[in-house]
Amino acid sequence: MWVQRLLEFTGWEPSAHSVDWAAAEEELRIPLPTDFKQLCEVFGGGTFSDSIAFYGRTAGFRFNFVLPWQAPLPPLPAEIGQYQKYTPGGKGYIKWASSEWGAEYCWLVDAQQPGTYPVLARGEAGEWCEYDMSTSEFLYRVLADKDFQPFGIAQYGLDPTFQPGPEADGR
Repeated sequence: MWVQRLLEFTGWEPSAHSVDWAAAEEELRIPLPTDFKQLCEVFGGGTFSDSIAFYGRTAGFRFNFVLPWQAPLPPLPAEIGQYQKYTPGGKGYIKWASSEWGAEYCWLVDAQQPGTYPVLARGEAGEWCEYDMSTSEFLYRVLADKDFQPFGIAQYGLDPTFQPGPEADGR
């Protein structure tokens, strides 16, 4: 339902992105949220409304949320406030999107409690907020709900668009 709302909001024509979910889930040692998989398969990775970078599961590095666990890149901070970065088989946050204003959108994951993925969002002021909603509902509210504060961007009057990352666009 929420993925469909995002498609309607952006006017994006669904494109088919083949994703090896078994490999990603094996690497992270957790099953991933079903609606996130749907988002990735329909959108790939890219930018919503010229402001929100969505880290799908793409072949390149810019929009690939699994990459921090695959390559020796500069490490993410191990801790941001009271939350730890996720380590496979453990618990912590996994970032799946960010905004041009410095907001970060993550899941709070515990491998001992698979299937539970509250959204954890951190704004530019550094405050963390936890939301009991799906990835696609959170993303839709950020983009389209003027009252979804402090993370909503609808009040800025940005065009409701999606621009795929260069490695994500199979067209």
